Amino acid sequence: MAALQKIPAPEVLALFLAHLSGERRLADKTVQAYQQDLSAFLGFTAEHLDKSLALPDLIALKATDFRAYLAHRRRGDTPLSPASIQRQLSAIRTFYRYMQRRWDARNDALPLIKGPRVKRPLPKALSIDNAKALVTAGSFDDVPGWIMARNEAVLMLCYGAGLRISEALGLTGADMPLGDRLQLTGKGGKDRVIPILPVIAKAVNQYLSLCPHDVPHDQPIFRGLRGGPLSARIIQGEVQKLRGALGLPESATPHALRHSFATHLLAGNGDLRTIQQLLGHASLSTTQRYTDVDAASLMNIHQKAHPRA
Repeated sequence: MAALQKIPAPEVLALFLAHLSGERRLADKTVQAYQQDLSAFLGFTAEHLDKSLALPDLIALKATDFRAYLAHRRRGDTPLSPASIQRQLSAIRTFYRYMQRRWDARNDALPLIKGPRVKRPLPKALSIDNAKALVTAGSFDDVPGWIMARNEAVLMLCYGAGLRISEALGLTGADMPLGDRLQLTGKGGKDRVIPILPVIAKAVNQYLSLCPHDVPHDQPIFRGLRGGPLSARIIQGEVQKLRGALGLPESATPHALRHSFATHLLAGNGDLRTIQQLLGHASLSTTQRYTDVDAASLMNIHQKAHPRA
């Protein structure tokens, strides 16, 4: 590797952030998060090594230097959680990948660093009664009937078919009319076929019959009040109002309906492999988390109901 330019570390960071916002077009808040995490890393490392850092110094850092920073964040005045430590490490890795691509500068110590193990939270499913109440409520605001039908159809797809909110809102005129199955390309370009219950098809068709806006063949069927494509934020806001009116927990979200779809299928003796295919999970281990949800639910019921509990 040729001798590296002695570009000051703050300038290296500025170039990286410009790359994130300009070439990768990341959101401003995401770029700000990278800036905060990496500024903290560079500031600690400069103090740790007692020198002003430049590009060659960053590339020459040893495993002990990276570990010292992570230990500082774990045990400092404001200790970070394991998940936050992992986020910090991820930001550093992304930063170093950028330096390697731009200056052909590789740090051999960073791949040796492992962050703390983070226990993934269990999916938060709703009870069957709460899921049904949320799906069929439509809206408690004074809105046109087609908006009520729209909200119900979207949430019905999340709970009745296990769709992600982005997948439901991505359905186009080409997918209509809904039959007894839907072929979908979901996250990661993974194709799957999803059975459509008659009640779901009825809800979607009811919405389409009431919607006052044209739905072109190649455009999303779900429309906002003024006719533009419906934003996920609108549905999330509607669900926030509904859960307040219905007395549901804050975990009641559109995505929680997808979790509920999987959990309720599993509780009804659904096959884990089939549920994996219906959800479009690439790995069975992702789907297996729902067995933990079901087990936790059983333990909770046992503790409440058993006379010796």
